Amino acid sequence: MTRPTVTLTDLGGGSGEPVLVLGPSLGTSVRRLWGAAVTRLSGFRVLGWDLPGHGSSPAAREPFTVGELAAAVRAEVQAALGEGAAPYSYAGDSIGGAVGLQLLVDAPDRCDRAMVFCGAAKFGTPEGWHDRAATVRAEGMAPLVASGPARWFGSAVVARPTADSRAVVQEQADVDAESYALACEALAAFDLTDRLPEIETPLLVVAGSDDVATPPDGLRALSESVAHGSYVELAGVGHLAPLEAPSESAHAILEHRRSAAGRSRRA
Repeated sequence: MTRPTVTLTDLGGGSGEPVLVLGPSLGTSVRRLWGAAVTRLSGFRVLGWDLPGHGSSPAAREPFTVGELAAAVRAEVQAALGEGAAPYSYAGDSIGGAVGLQLLVDAPDRCDRAMVFCGAAKFGTPEGWHDRAATVRAEGMAPLVASGPARWFGSAVVARPTADSRAVVQEQADVDAESYALACEALAAFDLTDRLPEIETPLLVVAGSDDVATPPDGLRALSESVAHGSYVELAGVGHLAPLEAPSESAHAILEHRRSAAGRSRRA
């Protein structure tokens, strides 16, 4: 295993503002997934990272774990902010949320609050991820483009796609297939279930009521498995909550920031 290379992108905000780091979902670029929400996140300097072979990050050719992915993100953020920088906030969707959980157990001092959108401490079964990796290696990204709408969106968007939903589905065609397969294998091995009680950082868990990939019951249980967890469910929303519901997603982040700051003052 080797630490993968990820690219950090400045998505907006002033250099003197608190930092929010955003993570993508598998198959998406961070800019496409979070772009509309970022315009509503005033008061933050927003940085985003891309998975290997996605967006602005180079392709991967060696296996990696979610832990190694989190270490790469942590190193890039530290390089961008400099030694001695204040802790940052983190929000990620799906595998981006998994990286957030990994950051909270590996380097809790670097993150002052976190938001997991449509994520999990364990995703599905290893066999399912290995099957998807094999499909992508054999057939490329076309099967994922075809299945994207039903896998990613709530019923209303599936029935009546938006320009943003069409764009993010088609963006999968540009993803490096081997990098995608390696990310699938990283998720096959990912399981932080037993380490959730270690997490003391304020954690907001956001579910989509129509999410078939990470259903709400699992996200509610995740929020109840950490010391300071809270839960929000977005009605009619699927797996890519930040893209499908940017206003609601940004509002959840801003509210969590305020509530976590209040908790810190009372401590």
